[in-house]
Amino acid sequence: MSTQTTKILVFSHRPEVRETIITAVGRRPAPDLPRVEFVEAGTIADVLYEVDNTTVDLLILDGEAQPTGGMGLSRQLKNEITDCPPVVVAVRRKDDRWLATWSQADAVLVHPLDPLAAAETVAEVLRSSAVPVVKG
Repeated sequence: MSTQTTKILVFSHRPEVRETIITAVGRRPAPDLPRVEFVEAGTIADVLYEVDNTTVDLLILDGEAQPTGGMGLSRQLKNEITDCPPVVVAVRRKDDRWLATWSQADAVLVHPLDPLAAAETVAEVLRSSAVPVVKG
């Protein structure tokens, strides 16, 4: 993870859903983490391009995206990409959390998004995925 900024990709086919996620997470999910640079993706091709060609620290995928939802995409990425960035899936119903487990997501957000919970969840995932610095 970069010390300057953290790059988070937000995927949904609906711009208003991407905006809701970005607003809820905020530009700095926790004081001990770098500021966030958001990259928006409206298609699966956009997500795959970013994951293959840039450094993404975290993916937040809309579980309700069409035609392919974030849960299926999460599972695909986790199974096909070596060193896949951590994935957070946003779902519409609490009852869909089990599907996020199936998708191998690292965490789940439930709409309507609570900004405190969203920022805390993202911060926890970023902290747990950070590569420790070993000195000596």
